[in-house]
Amino acid sequence: MNDQVTLRPTGRPYGHRPTEVLRSAAAFDGEPGCIAQARALADSFLARLAAQSRTAFGERTRGDLMLAVSELVTNADRYSQGPYLLELEGTAERVSVTVYDSSTALPLFYSPDPTRPGGHGMEIVTALCDRLTAERVPVGKRIRAEFELSS
Repeated sequence: MNDQVTLRPTGRPYGHRPTEVLRSAAAFDGEPGCIAQARALADSFLARLAAQSRTAFGERTRGDLMLAVSELVTNADRYSQGPYLLELEGTAERVSVTVYDSSTALPLFYSPDPTRPGGHGMEIVTALCDRLTAERVPVGKRIRAEFELSS
């Protein structure tokens, strides 16, 4: 398992108390309906996060997060040869959408081209999120899209 270090975001005062982190995760096997199940998990997660943090997510923010979940899970479903895991983590200030799958092939990032018939998923996710990372891990790869939420 990889070690992870989380640093205080720049500009955050030291006296600021950290917000409790809400987490949710589910494994999917690629059977029909998995993408819809992943979206339902994300929808439920965002509703719980809004209630816990007393934050109202705008429709655009909610839509961006749901679209990122759809794109990342669709890619895992399409390109990996095994189960995949969706992890959601959030506070009132940020949300991360992470997908692990069994393929070690990192995603391809193409330049925008409206004439290209496919390959727009990562382009879309990159445009929606504030930070995107893709890395190989012992089980295959991990792709994480991070969203900073407006206060």
